[in-house]
Amino acid sequence: MQRPQVKIALLPLMLLLAATSVAVGQGAAVSGVVRDAQGVAQLGALVQVIAADSAMAGTTFTDLHGRYFIAHLLPGQYEVRASAALFVPAMRGNLQLQSGAQAVVNLTLSTLFESTAWLPAERRKADEPGDDWKWTLRSVANRPILRLAEDGDVIMVSSSVRETPKRAERVRAEVMAGDGGFGSSGIHNVFAFDRVLDDGAGLTLRADIGTQPGAPSVGQSTEVATGYGMQLGMGGAARTVLSYQAHPEVLGPDGSSGLQVMQLASGQKMQLGDLVDVEAGGTVYVARTSGYASGSRPFLKVTAHPTENWNVGYRMATSQDLQSFAGLDTVKRELPVAVVYQGRIQTEGGLHQEFTVGRKTGRGMVQVAYYSDSLNRVAVSGGGALTAADIAQTGQNGASGIIADSTSGNFRFLSAGYNARGMNVMLTEPLTTSLWVAVEYGTGAALGAKDGAAVGLPGTGSDLAPVRARTATVALRGRVLRSGTAIRAAYRWQPTRLVTAVDPYAPFSDQAYLSCYLRQTLRLGSLLPPGLEATVDVTNLLAQGYRPFLSADGQTLFLAQSPRTVQAGLAFTF
Repeated sequence: MQRPQVKIALLPLMLLLAATSVAVGQGAAVSGVVRDAQGVAQLGALVQVIAADSAMAGTTFTDLHGRYFIAHLLPGQYEVRASAALFVPAMRGNLQLQSGAQAVVNLTLSTLFESTAWLPAERRKADEPGDDWKWTLRSVANRPILRLAEDGDVIMVSSSVRETPKRAERVRAEVMAGDGGFGSSGIHNVFAFDRVLDDGAGLTLRADIGTQPGAPSVGQSTEVATGYGMQLGMGGAARTVLSYQAHPEVLGPDGSSGLQVMQLASGQKMQLGDLVDVEAGGTVYVARTSGYASGSRPFLKVTAHPTENWNVGYRMATSQDLQSFAGLDTVKRELPVAVVYQGRIQTEGGLHQEFTVGRKTGRGMVQVAYYSDSLNRVAVSGGGALTAADIAQTGQNGASGIIADSTSGNFRFLSAGYNARGMNVMLTEPLTTSLWVAVEYGTGAALGAKDGAAVGLPGTGSDLAPVRARTATVALRGRVLRSGTAIRAAYRWQPTRLVTAVDPYAPFSDQAYLSCYLRQTLRLGSLLPPGLEATVDVTNLLAQGYRPFLSADGQTLFLAQSPRTVQAGLAFTF
């Protein structure tokens, strides 16, 4: 008698399950994972599915692993939104669901200070293998769709590039050749190794061996650098880069050959609550030519986000090469100018202080900055066939010494500093999801020839004086969709009589006049291996802003804010 009763009791349950499975088959469902900007799954985040008419179609909370699931959705267009305390809401709109479809929507939450990021005023690095261009505005919570793959009724979407898993190891080999300017001409063989450790820390090693064709008496230049970065609590991070550079092709004023530099650069960023982001660090260096020069170059950057659309900040920098934490993304360091100045070996030095205010405008941003520069010694660049007698004249009787590249003809020396104040206005706007345009206008001062003065050796540095001037820049950065082309181009104009940069700590101060960097992925079916890229790097393509002067033996030399350089090569990542 009990067995029939069991069968009768199970019959309604079986019918209910069958009806439920039919209903699920006819309806649509949405599932996914909610994480923060560091990739940590968020427990208890509220996830809502909102219909096109703003009606609430479904609501749930994420579990211990950040997962959620909302079923029984009718066909139509929806918006999926995730929110949590102390986070900016993340959403995915225009999600079209068909009958029986299962959409996977992963969302990334960010705090207020992560919703926008400032463009760091860093000098460009032509060999950046990661191609992680830094921009004035980078939305983390509301990123466009980065991945869309349709396979039947299953749609895969993502709201953040951070959800793409990092490769544990990457090896890159590169060969560059051409006139690369001071300390970088000739053929350079570059090897780089990056590895992400199990705890999320990153390790980088880079080696660059340069040779000069046609100059067998000059030894090879060597640059070796290693970097280590790790994530800290509360969204913080720390990074350290140790580098050694040896350039035997460089000549000093006393006839000595060789420039050797050891640099230790480090930085840390931290978050104070949800409204303030702090970055601090600097560089400690020792340079050797005919003597030794050493020093430290600290930086400090504080950015506050009082509202979602406004930012205010303060930045202090003592080096144009490293002005923020983002400057440590690459382990390649600038080669400093270490010459005889005022009777002893010195390097370029100064203090830059800047206050900024920025406002988000749609997908772009407008930033206004007021700055004050107190420059103690300013590096000036030039080119031409300097003779040994020309170099020997410098550094005597209190004159500024010249340090020259014997293979490229480029040289550098130090001139007296000056004080300057000015404004900088920058507007950035996205052209596509991966390509941005920036327009910059600045005021300040730069060095130029004194009125009526005929510049010549050995007193070249004393013949220059600060001149008030303006500068304007149009820049394009990013990737061209579906082409595999990475581009970084700029035209930066300033009066051609000036031989140093106006507002030298600005983002594009080293890209005088027309400059560009291109990296193109090479594809030819199965004939070429994956990971092969061609690179072209050009500075001052039109050779503008050259100021001629005469050497001791009557030869014509020139000064320029940035002498023209042209390099090209191939890179292979595996």
